[in-house]
Amino acid sequence: MRLLCWFAAAMLACTCIAAAAGLRAGIAKVEITPPAGEQMWGYENRTKPATGTLDPLYARVLVIEANNRRLGLVALDLGRAFGSASLDQLRSEASRDGISCLLVTASHTHSGPVVQDEYRNGIPSWERTALSRIKEALQRAAADLTDARIGTGYGTAYIGHNRLRVNADGTVSWFEVNETQIPTAPVDPTVSILRVDRADGRSLAVLVNYSCHPVVFGADNLQYSADYPGVMTRVVEGALGGDALAFFLQGAPGDINPYYAVTPLKQDAIRRRDWTGKALGEVAVNVARQIRTESEPNASIDFVEEKLPMHIRWDVEGFRLGLKRFLGDAYDRYVSRITPNLELPASTVLINKRIALMAVPGEAFVDFQINWRQRCPVANAFFLGYTNGYFGYFPTIRMASLGGYGAASASTWVEVGAGERMVDRAVVHVYEMLGRLHSEPEEMLKNSSQ
Repeated sequence: MRLLCWFAAAMLACTCIAAAAGLRAGIAKVEITPPAGEQMWGYENRTKPATGTLDPLYARVLVIEANNRRLGLVALDLGRAFGSASLDQLRSEASRDGISCLLVTASHTHSGPVVQDEYRNGIPSWERTALSRIKEALQRAAADLTDARIGTGYGTAYIGHNRLRVNADGTVSWFEVNETQIPTAPVDPTVSILRVDRADGRSLAVLVNYSCHPVVFGADNLQYSADYPGVMTRVVEGALGGDALAFFLQGAPGDINPYYAVTPLKQDAIRRRDWTGKALGEVAVNVARQIRTESEPNASIDFVEEKLPMHIRWDVEGFRLGLKRFLGDAYDRYVSRITPNLELPASTVLINKRIALMAVPGEAFVDFQINWRQRCPVANAFFLGYTNGYFGYFPTIRMASLGGYGAASASTWVEVGAGERMVDRAVVHVYEMLGRLHSEPEEMLKNSSQ
């Protein structure tokens, strides 16, 4: 009898230990730079293909495991995330490694190759190679999980401005370059840092979340480059040492430009890019060094992935004809499919009940990031743009009514109010994952407990 009781107690102890498993994490990094000759993303007036590489483009991978769930994060030095077919391929491969939720996010550099939802001649060779390397990186990260600690911290960096100036008469002016660094609003200078360490305190990954268009280089640049985010990651990795990886997670820069935007190469664009990246990187390093990561014996990952039905903002046929006139030869490079009904992939993640991520498939205006952080019921709220798809700009309702590029232009084709709806959904999901919103009325919950 005593032996039976001891065995039962031992089994119970093992069960408790398993249920209280902590966080584990793994990282990987692969180069995805295409060969010269690909058309480049971001400027419709750039008609010549890439001539070479200024600095390599990478995919950085982080896999986090908690409570038998794995979250995969892929940060791309690209203008946008891959199309749905390529993303489905990655998800399928990732699921074989136990990854339940996959976030594929892009920095939005305008010095990368063109990425489309659909290709007339099939997925290009460079993208197939990149997908294969990313698949292998996910496998390596998932196979190399180690006990991990996690922490967050915040700083402030001013490297950009709001590029839509609302005048006293209600008109909107395009404010592309701001070399004298005139204060503008709204902007979000918040540098949000998520640091993941090994159990012994050595840095594994530093995730830097910030909102600013990577457009220091202009249309005259014909070399692949990660723009200022690439400089930022090098600054952070150099300061941390070891094999730690720095990730740039683009936020909501739909109306935010760097001070030194679209700088011609002959005006020392590389120096301006380096200044921008170093300014952000130095803040990130200072914040990361002050973070004290903690182990969480009851680590958890909760997530909601959904497809939000939306309508196109414009008359479909008129919009298609207008785009062809506006883009000319660039139409085929940027436009894949225009339909009246859309489904926007949106994801909300909650780590350890205290770190929330919301991800949107496009270029959100900065007010949405500010609003998300203010309304999210946990203190650590990260906003990821350009994630798991691309549906153009998401302006606020106010800016959609005032107009301007990204607010009422051809690059803004999802119905007005889409951004507000996505933030609302993410806030609701976090409350649900915290157990503070229920699927049944209070009366039924009370009766079921009696």
